[in-house]
Amino acid sequence: MGCGMGKSPPQLNKCDRAIRAALLIQRWYRQYVARLEMRRRCTWNIFQSIEYAGEQDQIKVRLLASPHCSIILLSRFNVGNIISHIFHENETCRDTEWERYFCYRSIEVPDSYNGPHLTFPMTFCGVSKLVEAFKHKQQLHARYVLQLLGETWRLLRILPNINYVSACHTKEITICGTLQHSFLDTFMFSSLPMKHTLNNNGLPSSEKPYVFNGDYVDRGKSSLEILLILFGFLLVYPNDVHLNRGNHEDHIVNLRYGFTKEVLGKYRVHGKKILKLLQKIFSWLPLATVIDHKVLIVHGGISDTTDLNTIARVDRHKHELPRRSLHNLPISSQLNWSVEEELKRRRRLAGFDQSYGEVKKSDSDSDPDSGETMETDEHEWKQVSDGRDVGSQLVQNVLTKIDCYTQIVDVLWSDPVPQNGCFTNEVRGGGCYWGPDVTEEVLGRHNLQLLIRSHECKQDGYEFCHNRKVVTIFSASNYYEVGSNRGAYIRMGPDLVPHFIQYQASQACRELTLRQSVGRTERSALRALRKQLYAHKSDLISAFQEFDPNNTGMISLSQWASATESILKLGLPWRVLRSQLASSMQNGTMDYQKWIREFSITEPKLEVLSDTSILETMYKNHSNLETIFRIIDTDHSGSISFEEFHQTWKLLSSHLKTEISDKAIADLAQSIDFNKDGSIDINEFMEAFRLVDLSAHT
Repeated sequence: MGCGMGKSPPQLNKCDRAIRAALLIQRWYRQYVARLEMRRRCTWNIFQSIEYAGEQDQIKVRLLASPHCSIILLSRFNVGNIISHIFHENETCRDTEWERYFCYRSIEVPDSYNGPHLTFPMTFCGVSKLVEAFKHKQQLHARYVLQLLGETWRLLRILPNINYVSACHTKEITICGTLQHSFLDTFMFSSLPMKHTLNNNGLPSSEKPYVFNGDYVDRGKSSLEILLILFGFLLVYPNDVHLNRGNHEDHIVNLRYGFTKEVLGKYRVHGKKILKLLQKIFSWLPLATVIDHKVLIVHGGISDTTDLNTIARVDRHKHELPRRSLHNLPISSQLNWSVEEELKRRRRLAGFDQSYGEVKKSDSDSDPDSGETMETDEHEWKQVSDGRDVGSQLVQNVLTKIDCYTQIVDVLWSDPVPQNGCFTNEVRGGGCYWGPDVTEEVLGRHNLQLLIRSHECKQDGYEFCHNRKVVTIFSASNYYEVGSNRGAYIRMGPDLVPHFIQYQASQACRELTLRQSVGRTERSALRALRKQLYAHKSDLISAFQEFDPNNTGMISLSQWASATESILKLGLPWRVLRSQLASSMQNGTMDYQKWIREFSITEPKLEVLSDTSILETMYKNHSNLETIFRIIDTDHSGSISFEEFHQTWKLLSSHLKTEISDKAIADLAQSIDFNKDGSIDINEFMEAFRLVDLSAHT
């Protein structure tokens, strides 16, 4: 009774020590993983905050550089309609004239050309050879590029705004999200094992239909090759390859994010024609795809006003807001008030500033690609001025155009959020945020069960929200940096249940440990964040000085974090990031003056400027400046005159509500005219200043 064998005290002590050691290791490991996860999330927040801030700037530049707003701004400086004519150049051509303009027949292919040769109509074999040629870094001749793009343009013009496809007739449909940046490395050019390539899933065919959900260009070096491959498959299988438009299929966005520069670099002689034709093609890309009347696929999302019937009817290649002034026409004050009030409401729905579209009448203010539409508008205005009772019809016509534009902006730019409602997307600067209640209402109204969208990078390549009725699919892995995220695509069968295939494109990334991967991505994010900090140096100093009335040069950590967030407005955990950004801490306080000095711009040629504040303004707005410069550079020569340079700065200073003297602008122009030929090379200008983190050398 009770005579069981017991362990001796030394054995118990040994077992106890082993258990305690295991628990200690587990606790240490959990803390280690938690710290890595915190760093990973901070890094992700940095990348997304900076990306969305850039897109918000892009929307503002679009409004600034549009004929609607630029006429008013430029008139203040008596510089005419330099922006306006850019959008009107050759735009009065009708389709037949455009086809003559884009004609490839006069372009000869020399005997020395060793790239791929295309024959039309395109065949699967021809596209496969094109893929293989691009894999070996061969460049397609401009003649073939224009011919392929021309055939694509003719096909897109007969496609509907919404493609309706069925999964019942095939085993499955493949749906790809955003392709920017690494698509070719992932699918086409990859030397990875077969399971990571598109060939394993099957190239597009009548038995293997595909839906590509926009954002094919920008942020990469092979955007044009992506388009040519996709357009090639579209020509071969027009009923089985479906291309939705993304928010980056836009020539103004391309000016900022690199696609324009890429095309002009690859095709110096015929690049302008190629870009013009691509601009036409982008405007004709369909806006949505519906699978079996149950699954809606759009690039961005929806809003509480989204209506598929309206989207199906909109003239998608003509979606500019009315360019006609509502103030300078002889109409009744009551009608003018009615139109203005409704326009304001619609602008709010579209996410635009209230001043957008309210411009003065100008002789150059004509719709570049809508001659028939403008003739109708002119007739309507004459009827109103003659006193005919068509005011309500006029209001309806104007509001119909606003509705069309709003519908397109919403499907290209919107993002889902957890809370109910629908409100302006302040972060991106365009589109809206919509909640689960809007998803329920819109899907229910159209008898749909799932919304597939892209537009946002997700760390795992996909993400469900809104009770699993909305899924975001993102197909570009390593989007921000190698190791930052996986890519994914969807396979969907007749049951309409999405199956996700994830991948990581870079072999080097898969060989990194978790710590190495997080560290590499973190360093890239911090470099981008330091650039943002330098760009707001003067504003930061002023904010710090409010906490330092005695000018000691020292503030507390909480004051530093509060002041930094108040200026950058990125919503980042600054206290957590402090150790990565600032080493100038003494007894819990920071030497902010020393910290600011850790960032500087090095370029001796620019140090002679009499007004140093223009350097900071230039750095803070260099992306906006480059975009406006490339808009003004109508012949895509890569250079602009001193006068155009001066006008650009005046336009930007008006937009920023800051005064920049003529002398400061002249000094800057002289300092970067390196060869003294009276013109400024845009690329040299953008390379004329670089951020150096001095802390890296101390």
